[in-house]
Amino acid sequence: MTETADRLDVREQRLERLTAAVPYVLLAASTALALLTGQHTPVDVLVILGLVALSAVWIAALGRRVSLGPLYVAGLIVLIGALCARDMWFASFFAFVGYVHSWQRLRGAWRYVGLAATAAISITAFLGPPAPTPAAIAVRLFFVAALVALVSLFSHLGDVTLERSVERKHMVEQLEAVIHENEGLHAQLLVQAHEAGVLDERQRIARDIHDTIAQGLAGIITQLQAAERADDAGRDDDRRRRIEVATRLARESLAEARRSVHAVGPVQLESAQLPDALAAVVAEWGDRTGVRAEFSAVGRVRPLHPEVEVALLRISQEALANAGAYARAGRVKLTLTFMDDVVTLDVRDDGVGFDTATTDGGFGLTSMRQRATRLGGTLDLESEPGAGTAISATVPAHSRETPLG
Repeated sequence: MTETADRLDVREQRLERLTAAVPYVLLAASTALALLTGQHTPVDVLVILGLVALSAVWIAALGRRVSLGPLYVAGLIVLIGALCARDMWFASFFAFVGYVHSWQRLRGAWRYVGLAATAAISITAFLGPPAPTPAAIAVRLFFVAALVALVSLFSHLGDVTLERSVERKHMVEQLEAVIHENEGLHAQLLVQAHEAGVLDERQRIARDIHDTIAQGLAGIITQLQAAERADDAGRDDDRRRRIEVATRLARESLAEARRSVHAVGPVQLESAQLPDALAAVVAEWGDRTGVRAEFSAVGRVRPLHPEVEVALLRISQEALANAGAYARAGRVKLTLTFMDDVVTLDVRDDGVGFDTATTDGGFGLTSMRQRATRLGGTLDLESEPGAGTAISATVPAHSRETPLG
């Protein structure tokens, strides 16, 4: 193999070693948090440490033996259940290993059995046993099904990314063999193109997952928790409405995942102009969250390049999701302004705000900034505790006929 392929193999080996260490890191983190924050008797501490040691030995002894995959996963899920019964911190971190190893070590329908068992253990650890009523049990089963569906989607997306990476690696090797007379220069160019393609694809999928599926999952969890509270209070109409909203969000997330894999644009822009699509997004978000949401378009409205419209739509969705999750706002205002050479999207809320000097905004803000800068634009953030938050994205107003780049 060439020097380039050797470097890729070394990086893959490092990634494999890091992946192999993740279960032990999660187990150690869960153990430390459980012992530091929980109120356990000395006997409970000894039992927890014994289960932790047994889990580590079980993973080390059987985790890589492919022929014992079903036995290994079954034992792992039993250990996860025993640890989660002792302290919910194990459901927060170590249970993640159950999802990953169920998908990797099992095949066919058994994968989903492993995912469902892990989800049921995690949900029970967080929410406790369901009330002995058909409605409560149905809500809990729906919650398990939603988690299994979303974990499966993430896993499928990971498999697609891995397959594409392998295909690109094979393509690099074949092309390097053809152009061996000028191997140095050509190999360098090919590797750069390969890595840029893989990075761009992963960033696109990551942004789409965060802006669609992750937001959908957060909405599903919120609606199901509200449905469970309504069920406890005997409000059947409210419970049914919450479950209907959660079902719709799950279907929309599934559709968005499929569109993301095939690099298809948002469904909101298929039959509507950008202002109409943004108005619909704002109205739907306001109905779902109960927050007063307003939209307005300023200037001469005109069609923009599809990539510009997609970026502005995704930025608005992420900004609204952040306002709903963190701002505790009573009002949100979204304004789309068309100017001669640029178009600006402003999202303002009257929520609690935060200190921009000490908070980086997480992946959401990074994703919004990447979408703006990728088009040659900018994204500005203004916020302070108690004074709300303002996000302003400004991008070139490329028309549909204008090539980007």
